[in-house]
Amino acid sequence: MNHQALVELDHQYTMQTYGRFDIDIDRGRGATLYDLAGKEYIDFTSGIGVCSVGYANPKWVEAVSAQAARLGHISNLFYSRPYAELARTLCRRSGLAAAFFANSGAEANEGMIKLARKYSFDKYGKGRGTVITLRNSFHGRTITTLAATGQDVFHNYFFPFTDGFRHADAGSLDSVQAAAGHDVCAVMLELIQGEGGVLPMDRDFVHALAELCAERDWLLLVDEVQTGVGRTGTLFAFQQYEVEPDVVSFAKGIAGGLPFGGILAGQRCRDVLTPGTHATTFGGNPVCAAAAQAVLEILDEEALTLVAEKGDYLRARIEGMGLDCLGATRGLGLMIGVEVRGGHTNRALAAKLMENGLLVLTAGQALRLLPPLTITKEEMDKGLAILEQTLRAV
Repeated sequence: MNHQALVELDHQYTMQTYGRFDIDIDRGRGATLYDLAGKEYIDFTSGIGVCSVGYANPKWVEAVSAQAARLGHISNLFYSRPYAELARTLCRRSGLAAAFFANSGAEANEGMIKLARKYSFDKYGKGRGTVITLRNSFHGRTITTLAATGQDVFHNYFFPFTDGFRHADAGSLDSVQAAAGHDVCAVMLELIQGEGGVLPMDRDFVHALAELCAERDWLLLVDEVQTGVGRTGTLFAFQQYEVEPDVVSFAKGIAGGLPFGGILAGQRCRDVLTPGTHATTFGGNPVCAAAAQAVLEILDEEALTLVAEKGDYLRARIEGMGLDCLGATRGLGLMIGVEVRGGHTNRALAAKLMENGLLVLTAGQALRLLPPLTITKEEMDKGLAILEQTLRAV
């Protein structure tokens, strides 16, 4: 099959819900991808932060293959070893107390919202189920997580949206307090607003918010769907912010390319969800759990230190190029936003880079870089060379 045949196949049989770039990807190794014609691309996207340990990582492949040959799926009516061992690893490395496994970031955030509302119902009864989220946030594509998302562009078409959310300004404790009321049970936030433009939260604001939640017995919910699993240079971003969330969601990079996600709860919230109150058929799938365990073994403390160093290297090199179309960088670890300026658009710059063999993302008005956490210096330098050569000519 060639590229044109693939495009025609896609248009004939799939719903056209994605604004795809005119590129196909056939295979990959490390942080390098190839299309059907054999053209090479350096990948600064990792499948929107999913392929955390790159492509065809030998340890990941072995874990997936071995578990698929042993047990592909069994329902949560029975115990199985992979999910239990993974829960132990996540709890020990995060400092949290218990895990629930789902299949995606939106599902994880739905579970986190349900837990917060049940916590409040169990303690206070009805009428205390509102969750405050931040403007410019993104929490998922389900009806409920779209309602939670603090971007007006997503609040269309699918009416009626789920009630029970109010939005406050990021970085403003006064705005959060203005959104408060007797009906609030939790505050949910991303420590770096990914889809909003790779915008890190101010540390003092996060600490003040945590104190406010403690004072009012609101749960502090941290959406780490994009920032988690080593992306920022620690297993979770909250570990760098030095706060103790009540519940954390995760997905994307956890299983290195397979659909997996979940939540981790602290000690006081570990028993809120009881039998029959929350479930999912595929949650804790043995193959995905084995893949996730392999990812966490690959991303040990030494590897996470390298993530931080790689992020510093990329940001310094990009800012040092002095390109007219790019400004300052921001982010943590290998979650990097790059300001686009000079009348250019991020999508136009991304398209030019892709034509020349470098895959990048966009977010807000910025370019967004989420390379595999295992990317090599050689691959980074190849990508940087393409970026400089391409953008110096625009």
